[in-house]
Amino acid sequence: MPQSIASRPAAGLSRPRRLLRAVAVLSCVPYLGLKAAWIAGSHLGIPEGSGLLDDRVGMAVINGLSVVLDSAVIVLALVLTRPWGLRVPAWLLAFPVWVATGLLAPIMAGFPAQLAVRAFGGGGGESPGQDAFLDEWVFSVVYSGFILQGLALGGLFVLYARDRWGHLWRGRVWELPVGVAGPAHRALAVAAGVLALLPLALHALWACGGTTGLSEGRAADRGADVHVLKAVFVVFLLAAVGGGFLLAFRRGRALPVAVPLGLAWVGSGAVACWGGWLSLASLGGAEDIADRPTPLMSLAYAGQMLVGFLVAAIGVYYFAERSARAARPTA
Repeated sequence: MPQSIASRPAAGLSRPRRLLRAVAVLSCVPYLGLKAAWIAGSHLGIPEGSGLLDDRVGMAVINGLSVVLDSAVIVLALVLTRPWGLRVPAWLLAFPVWVATGLLAPIMAGFPAQLAVRAFGGGGGESPGQDAFLDEWVFSVVYSGFILQGLALGGLFVLYARDRWGHLWRGRVWELPVGVAGPAHRALAVAAGVLALLPLALHALWACGGTTGLSEGRAADRGADVHVLKAVFVVFLLAAVGGGFLLAFRRGRALPVAVPLGLAWVGSGAVACWGGWLSLASLGGAEDIADRPTPLMSLAYAGQMLVGFLVAAIGVYYFAERSARAARPTA
């Protein structure tokens, strides 16, 4: 059994952990500063004509919620590095980290990909004559901060989880005890695969430039940036379903167990959280009927959300079963 993180004194916190914690906290400052300025009435980074200026009350509420969500990154960084964080129940820590992973991972993958596409001559996402939503520098500052937050939190969680729960994902897929991957896993994996077909096909179509199923406004405003984001969702859907299948059917038997678990963790978080967010956003409606989500768009968002939750359930079932086996006394 490796040395438990609980046995280490607070003064012994390693330099990598201290560095990652500092990066996680400091990378929140630009975003929180911008949000605080907007709540106070500043138009910093918001050009004239932006839709953000149309609803001051709604903007203040959304910005306030954003401050709370991003402040959670600081709380998580402390939980993962302070002695009192070891007393947090596993589920109470794992869920917000899973949500943070799901929200940040597509940004971490998509934003650099968009920059690369632009560097090689790809266009942006706005159509000619469309009013700018935010100044370009805002996206660079905010998304760069998100990427740093994701890298720092991810590093801290891997170190924390390795010390506290590392024994649960040791070994290779073929070494999994009988019963850890059983009929319940396979049923969930098959259901996730079936439900993934529609959102996977639609995101792939939209990534390739197709407009079937898109509202008139969304189809008119498409650009290279949007194509990249749709391709990113294709990748995360494949990761989620692939990770679930590898675990449930014990495929890739020579792979370390951490590989399918990592695919399932990141993939399920990304498609579930963004599917949920896009579904909630679509419920608000849009003033222009051309911008309202079509039934196919809503089905794609809801479908990918369900896929994410089903694959996450496979992971929960896996950890519960293996934890129970590890806790049983040996003869």
